[in-house]
Amino acid sequence: MGKYENLAKEIVKNIGGKDNVSSLTHCITRLRFKLKDESKANDDVIKNMDGVVTVMKSGGQYQVVIGNHVPDVYADVMPLLNLGDTDSQEKDDKKGNLLDRFVDTISGIFQPILGIMAACGMVKGLNTLFVALGLYTADCGGYMVINAVGDAMFTFLPLFLGFTAAKKFGLKPMVGLAIGAIMCYPAIQASTISAGTEPLYTMFEGTMFASPVYIEFFGIPVISMDYTSTVIPVIFVTYFASICERFFSKFIPDLVKFFFVPMLTLIVALPVGFLLIGPVATFGSTIISETVLSIRDFSPMIAGAVVGLTWQILVIFGLHWGFIPVYINNIVTLGYDNVIMPFFACTFATSAVVAAIFFKTKDKNLKEMCIPNFISGIFGVTEPAIYGILLPLKKPFIISCIAGGIGGGFYGLFNFRKFMMGGIGIFEFPAMIEPDGSMGNLIVAVTGVIITMIIAFVMTMVIYKDDKKEEKTENVEEPKTENKKLISNTNLYSPLKGKVMELSQIKDAAFASGVLGKGVAIVPSEGKVVSSVDGTVTTIFPTLHAIGITSDEGVEILIHIGLDTVQLEGKGFKGMVKDGDKITKGQTLIEFDIDYITKEGYCLETPVLVTNADNYLDVISENKDNVNYGESIISIIK
Repeated sequence: MGKYENLAKEIVKNIGGKDNVSSLTHCITRLRFKLKDESKANDDVIKNMDGVVTVMKSGGQYQVVIGNHVPDVYADVMPLLNLGDTDSQEKDDKKGNLLDRFVDTISGIFQPILGIMAACGMVKGLNTLFVALGLYTADCGGYMVINAVGDAMFTFLPLFLGFTAAKKFGLKPMVGLAIGAIMCYPAIQASTISAGTEPLYTMFEGTMFASPVYIEFFGIPVISMDYTSTVIPVIFVTYFASICERFFSKFIPDLVKFFFVPMLTLIVALPVGFLLIGPVATFGSTIISETVLSIRDFSPMIAGAVVGLTWQILVIFGLHWGFIPVYINNIVTLGYDNVIMPFFACTFATSAVVAAIFFKTKDKNLKEMCIPNFISGIFGVTEPAIYGILLPLKKPFIISCIAGGIGGGFYGLFNFRKFMMGGIGIFEFPAMIEPDGSMGNLIVAVTGVIITMIIAFVMTMVIYKDDKKEEKTENVEEPKTENKKLISNTNLYSPLKGKVMELSQIKDAAFASGVLGKGVAIVPSEGKVVSSVDGTVTTIFPTLHAIGITSDEGVEILIHIGLDTVQLEGKGFKGMVKDGDKITKGQTLIEFDIDYITKEGYCLETPVLVTNADNYLDVISENKDNVNYGESIISIIK
């Protein structure tokens, strides 16, 4: 949930609860509920909520007017309703390529737990630090309790991800939580199953995929895998479970649906997960580790670069587990490992990228996230930074992989080794001192960290740029007073041709009240909207009935074609621009069919608003009865 969680809960409570909601959409300023019984809604209570402008009822919709930040409120209301995906949501989900959609899904699943992940990572690091400083020992009760505080979330990560993934995929959250718990069930884990037990038999014996089988599921072999601390398996199982739940809900009678649907969902989804998803992850890990070993026979430097370049990607997919047997075997038999250790550069590449973003970004929320994630990364816990910052921003994630690859290549070239298991992040350095006490290998370790961090930091400072659309959104919610210094008696020009009305005269109370912005209304005589200014398109709604633009001087303008025209779902409208486009004064933005809109029964009164009017001393509409394109209609006074 986001920053409007409390407002969202109060809205849902006072519209009659989630069971009173048939559907929910939003336009550029308001939540549009379809309620089963509008009489259950507490109009006066909702109107008086902080964050709500007013309540309106029109076209069979119960409309809660919020303002420009309505998408954020909508995002917090939707999880409280347990509604299926709406058409508009499905369209949004399908936007972008497969990678973008994957990143969006992973980021959305991790977003609710990023804060606690960073906190736990810092606890783990501090606990190790205090042991290294001699404040207490690793076998004392205090260490064990603090370690449980820091480590439990990462050990049982599938429980948390099952819950958040269920919300993302529309599955009942408690079913997702149950899926995570089942995947962490001790008897399922490979170490517990195999301890002191001979396998029933070995599948694919003699190949790289040789897999001992300790249990069968009614005659079907279960290839064991430790699912604790993993990410992708529980997400895939939860997604499959969401499909199962929707399927069973169609056929199970309401009388027994409460317990039969989750029962059937779990009993189908989990065996499929254990029989298919686990083996796929296991075999994928094996292929990757064997490939790296083959490359190492040819060139240790290239092998190190491959490990460093791909490690974070492998962690995301849970495929890094294929290296663990190699790592343990090397430590036990050789007294050191030099195959997996080039990954060490990735930890510090991640931290350096986060540090650079801290200095580069102007986004206050992102800057605040950087500090704890940097500390957590230095201590060896990079998941919060990867899922909360790098992966959503994409380019920084790629930079961290490249820098990790360069550092990994350096480690491979100089035969970088680790001589004992244990420690993470900076606390692994003691394990890199050679058994005879010489410091040559430790010097390689420190040098590799310095090289990796410098490369990652410099690349991020040069390549990374803030998302302009995010900056514009921030400006809408928190207008910057500096704009007052930039504007002096500026005129805005008409985006339409037609009859001018006072804003207070139109048939929509929210616009008429002026709380959404100051300006005028125009009843258009031609079906075309042109730009009032030179600037940027900051918002164009998918139904094309409204557009928000920001002038180069910082004036934020909303043009809402007609009233309640969002219900036309784009019919009768044609967009000529898209979000983020640079535009010039007089450029055509939207074309619309006046006859069609009128025939469908919608009012053509079109508000033209300055939505950040509070930034200026005054916003004055000029006294005109009719206006043509490009004629001055609003004066903005500094």
